[in-house]
Amino acid sequence: MILEIKDLHASIGDRQILKGLTLTLPIGQVAAIMGPNGSGKSTLSKVLAGHEDYTVTSGEVLMDGRNLLEMPVDDRSRAGFFLAFQYPMEIPGVSNANFLRAALQSRMPEGEQIDAVQFYQTMYKKMDLLKMDRSFTGRSVNEGFSGGEKKRNEILQMLMLEPRYAVLDETDSGLDIDALKIVSEGVNLMRSPQRGILLITHYQRLLDYIKPDVVHVLSDGRIVKTGGAELALELEERGYDWLKAA
Repeated sequence: MILEIKDLHASIGDRQILKGLTLTLPIGQVAAIMGPNGSGKSTLSKVLAGHEDYTVTSGEVLMDGRNLLEMPVDDRSRAGFFLAFQYPMEIPGVSNANFLRAALQSRMPEGEQIDAVQFYQTMYKKMDLLKMDRSFTGRSVNEGFSGGEKKRNEILQMLMLEPRYAVLDETDSGLDIDALKIVSEGVNLMRSPQRGILLITHYQRLLDYIKPDVVHVLSDGRIVKTGGAELALELEERGYDWLKAA
């Protein structure tokens, strides 16, 4: 079981951003993608999720052998793909509890219904792990949330949906140290031999709390270097210009 990205080229408008990106994310692996601003990190996450503003011009993405790029967005999610956004959207008028319940219900076989008692018990347990107040269940999704609260809410969604492949787009962005620790604990709870996790980040600090098995460096739309966790430390010390000179 594996997520395979093969020679992926993608653009927004007439601007080519991904220029032959190739990487694999096996089930059970936690991988990190690091790179400078404008290298294509967030573009990759949005292409995988099926964002309509991005056009794939060539290449393919296979998720457990299925062509991810041919699936509608909702089918990608039901097949086990999850994206935690860098800037989570607000959904006024839809409570967190109803949002999560609808998402889980959509994955149920036709005719089956979620057990409401079990749903709330599970949700409260996972909220406690993330130190989220129970009042968040009745609040509209992300509306009026702080940056840290939005990121915790994204991790709560991931904990509830239990995807096979999760892409976290700069989950550490805007977090103070306490929120970073809590969010990282939530991600670490999701580590599993049955799940692949791809962390997209600028900085080493996230990887102090979530230790990756492998680190990929993205530059100008391509993976230019791959290594172990020590590669992130080297980038922190030497910067991205070091790769250009190497």
